[in-house]
Amino acid sequence: MIGMPPPSPQDLSRAEDRLSFLYLEHCTLGRDGGAITATDERGIVHIPVASLSVLLLGPGTRVTHQAVTLAGESGCCLVWVGEQGVRYYAHGRPLARTDRLLAAQAEKVSNQRKRLAVARQMYSMRFPGEDTSALTMQQLRGKEGARVRRIYSSMAKEHGVEWYRRDYRPDDFESSDPINQALTAANTCVYGLTHSVIVALGCSPGLGFIHTGNDRSFVYDIADLYKAELAVPVAFETVAEFQASGKAIKDLSAVIRRRMRDVFKNEKLIARIAVDVKDLLVDDDLPDDAMLADVLQLWDETGEQLASGTNYADE
Repeated sequence: MIGMPPPSPQDLSRAEDRLSFLYLEHCTLGRDGGAITATDERGIVHIPVASLSVLLLGPGTRVTHQAVTLAGESGCCLVWVGEQGVRYYAHGRPLARTDRLLAAQAEKVSNQRKRLAVARQMYSMRFPGEDTSALTMQQLRGKEGARVRRIYSSMAKEHGVEWYRRDYRPDDFESSDPINQALTAANTCVYGLTHSVIVALGCSPGLGFIHTGNDRSFVYDIADLYKAELAVPVAFETVAEFQASGKAIKDLSAVIRRRMRDVFKNEKLIARIAVDVKDLLVDDDLPDDAMLADVLQLWDETGEQLASGTNYADE
């Protein structure tokens, strides 16, 4: 074999134990042994990709075949994003080698009773201490809308930031006022990390329980569990600091990304997302070795799973 052999799944770091994300732009990604290198006019930086959850590739990044190969072998999710890191384009291979969570997700999202139960469970995580088991989706949406409105109003009053309403234009980031830009940038960080963990666990980003019709519906489902707690305070605090300093607000999205990365680390958000996704989709504990087991079997209508790589033709 030419070059380094790929690592086995057991050699890789668990999703919960990895660093959150790294954003790069205007550089060339290559490979040096077991590390990805990022090169620009200032020099070369080595990135321990096996310990990273997601690598966000912004404008001006060029990626070699060997860099993509190493990222795929290491279970690091490459996500191609747009300017300011607020547009999502594509992602890479998952860390998980089993379809158990994906099968459970597909089963529950395809059954109306089970789907409603998961949706209610998601809402109950946002309303601690409240019983959501008998509420309709319309009632739950109403409660969530009122909660978000209260949070925005409270944050604006606490930090002295002028607030009118949430205004986000996907095709024109600069058209929004500073607080809406900060919220967009902070939310995007949550979406990116959530997407990387969902993909790393082998789930489908598109099979949502509350959101539907989009290839990232499940990402929005899970990210909504944390945005009000983590992203909203960072956005309001950052804009308030800029305004208090009297300085022009420059590189707001870059400042938000760095602060969100610190929040992710301090709150151990990767581990929280992984645990929450597993709890929502499966009723029993799923050990890490089951997630990493590289097993391929054949399906049978009797429900029995058969070994692959076997010739089943009659003699």
